[in-house]
Parts: sequence; C-alpha cells; structure tokens
Amino acid sequence: MRTRTSPSLLVVAAVAVGLAVNLAVQVAYGDLPPLPLLAGLTPLVLGLAELVLAAVLRARIRRRPGSRPVDALATARAVALAKASSVAGAVLGGAWLGVLAYVLPLRGQVDAAGADTASAIVGVVGSAVLLGAGLWLEYCLRIPDDQGDDRDDPDRRRP
Repeated sequence: MRTRTSPSLLVVAAVAVGLAVNLAVQVAYGDLPPLPLLAGLTPLVLGLAELVLAAVLRARIRRRPGSRPVDALATARAVALAKASSVAGAVLGGAWLGVLAYVLPLRGQVDAAGADTASAIVGVVGSAVLLGAGLWLEYCLRIPDDQGDDRDDPDRRRP
C-alpha cells in the first residue's frame, strides 16, 4: 500500500465535528432526549471485529505457514474499510468529545448531564477503538519489502 491515512486529516475531522456538535448541544441540550448509555458500543464492536480481521490478514499477507494467500480484491476492500473506519472513528470521537465537553461541567448541576457524561465516555472509548482498529488494519495491509527487488529495480528507493 503506497498511501497512509494522514493524521492531520483525522485531527481536523475530529476537531471540526467536535466543535459543531458542541455548539449544537449548547443550543438544544434542553430539548434532546437522554443519550443511551450503550450508543457508543457500536463503534467498539466494529473496531474489535476489525482487529480480528487485521490479525488474520496480517498473517496471510506475511505468508505465514498454514495461511492462504490474500485475493487482491479482498485486500483492496480491506484497505477501503480501514481508511473509512479510521475517518469514521475520528468523526464519531469528535462528536462524542463535543458532547462530553458540554455535559462534563454540568454533571453536578443537571441530573441528565451525569447520565449523558457516562454515555459520552462510552462513545469516546468506542470511537477510539474504531479509529485505532482502522489504523492498525491499514498498517497490517502493507506489503512486506522483498530484499531481492531492490537490486532488480533501480528506480525503487529505500525509505
């Protein structure tokens, strides 16, 4: 794989969404229903499944004994999944951090803010797992360098 997901893209996406969600929550917090505690578990489950996929594909790409080769189309789909998951994790994490930044100071004054704080923390953790799993899957899909290729291709540069 030649290109990696840019950390600056992830940071910009998380900050932009976090600020937008924080502003929206400031305006409409009184009209919102309570946030479900388990809302952040969906990205957590997706991230865990992606970690398992990364472990399986890493062994197959590295041609470990007993593993089958990976189909090129399956690898391309996994790369797309990895990139989408890391961006989705950053966006969801930014949104949950925006909510958390608003409800955390209010948790002593407003009863609903205490429960929403717990929901936001679960959401931040689940989003972080999804983001990390996407980046790990992308890392696992890198093709190992072949030592013999450097001598055959003069245009290939060593990092």
